[in-house]
Amino acid sequence: MKLHTLKPAQGALKKKKRIARGQGSGKGGTSTRGHKGAKSRSGYKKKIGFEGGQLPLQRRLPKFGFKNINRKVYKVINLCQIQNLCENKNIHQFTLETFYHNGLIGNLKEKIKILAKGELKSKVSIAAHAFSSKAKQLIEQQGGELIKF
Repeated sequence: MKLHTLKPAQGALKKKKRIARGQGSGKGGTSTRGHKGAKSRSGYKKKIGFEGGQLPLQRRLPKFGFKNINRKVYKVINLCQIQNLCENKNIHQFTLETFYHNGLIGNLKEKIKILAKGELKSKVSIAAHAFSSKAKQLIEQQGGELIKF
C-alpha cells in the first residue's frame, strides 16, 4: 500500500449540493425553495403554535387562574418526624440547622411549618416560622417550648 494509491471506500463520499450556481446545475433559479411565498424568502420563520391560519390552541382555550405574589411557601414538618428524631438521634432542641442537618429541609432559607400529624411523646423545644393550632396544643401538652421566627 502506498500513500498515492489511498482512496475512500466506495460510496463513502457524497458531492455537496451546490445551490444557486446557475441553471446548468439544476438547482439555480429558485434554489430548491419553490416559487414565491414566505417560505422562499430569507429570514422566514413561522410563529410558534401557528396552525395555518386556524385559531391556535392557546387562543381557543379559556384563561384561568392567577399567581398570588404574596403567597408564603412553607416546608412542612410533622410531629411524627420530630418524634422519630427524638427517639433515633436523641435530639430535643430543634432549630433550622437541626432540620437541615437531618435532611428535613433543603436549605436554611426555607420557611418551616410544624403540623400535627403523628404523635409526640417527648418534651421538645422547636423553632419554626409557623405552627398549626393542633401542633401548638400537642407540644405544649408535653411541656415543650415553641419559638416563632
